[in-house]
Amino acid sequence: MIGKTIAELAPGDSAELARRVELADIGEFVDAVGDYNPLHSDPQFAANTSFGEPIAPGVFTAGMISAVIGTQLPGPGAIYLSQSLKFVKPVKPGDTITARVEVLEVIAERNRIRLSTICRNQRDEEVLVGEAWVMPPKTAVTYEPPPETSAVGLLAFQPWAWAARTMALWGALSLSMLPGGLGRRGRR
Repeated sequence: MIGKTIAELAPGDSAELARRVELADIGEFVDAVGDYNPLHSDPQFAANTSFGEPIAPGVFTAGMISAVIGTQLPGPGAIYLSQSLKFVKPVKPGDTITARVEVLEVIAERNRIRLSTICRNQRDEEVLVGEAWVMPPKTAVTYEPPPETSAVGLLAFQPWAWAARTMALWGALSLSMLPGGLGRRGRR
């Protein structure tokens, strides 16, 4: 990955990435940030809403915009300054989301770029729209993730991750069976 400097950027430059959203991804995100809104974390609750199933938190989808900015445009070394967001449609398990950023404006004297930010689902429907302000790196940054954080390196830890997920699920199931639901989701 190579971070682009302000001199290498122009209006119309764009980048995107796509990802299939799985129920496990939503669950890991909810656990990571502690957003136990039952709309995201409880399939039984979500089944009785207009969505019919859990939906991803909006910030999960916005995180894909951050991934494009930090890895592709401008890339490594970029500083994400601000973001406006409008969540247009829900993101459900099984959706494939494409996050796209496009340079709208370059302000060379301030080392700033303004980006259009859009996420679309597999039906080409907008699910998120907005704009971001970003500061590109002052010098080109070449970055390769260390082997222990690469997908191959993470595979070595996968059995431990599966064991941890199984234990967490078992614990949550056990707590949910207690009167009053003493689990995190039962707290108010």
